[in-house]
Amino acid sequence: MESDRKPIDYIARTRETYSRLGYQPYRWACNEDLPPWATLDKPLTESRLGLIASGGIYRHGQVAFTHRDDVTHREIPTDVDTSELRVTHFAYDLTDARRDPNVIFPLDTLRALVAEGHVGELAPVALTFMGGIYSQRRLAAELIPVLVERTLQLEVDAVLLVPV
Repeated sequence: MESDRKPIDYIARTRETYSRLGYQPYRWACNEDLPPWATLDKPLTESRLGLIASGGIYRHGQVAFTHRDDVTHREIPTDVDTSELRVTHFAYDLTDARRDPNVIFPLDTLRALVAEGHVGELAPVALTFMGGIYSQRRLAAELIPVLVERTLQLEVDAVLLVPV
């Protein structure tokens, strides 16, 4: 069966979303420097893997993310039952993520990879936030340093970044 779905123009959608929220026209970040690259010092089968996701995932009982430049994060235990996960976000259709959070937060898949021996272990907590943060300055000054520091504290060897 052929789908009648059409590609989504995310740039136009982002501009429209921020306009509705009362922001000035969105300026996309342009990073001139190449990102740093590092190779693993050991095989993934012996590594501790961290998970950071921007899909607005939180655990039942935690405070949901807000929709205006929320630069907070949540810590989700990686042994949590996925039925306890909740999702909020202003910039994408939440239907599938609410039905199965693994589509934007692949915790069950990562646990299976650990059980199968493809990954050594998961960090005890995953870090989540709500992407779509309008202020690049606040993102760089407030959220990213916290995520980096927490990731270092978790002593991970690699991090899987899951954007939405």
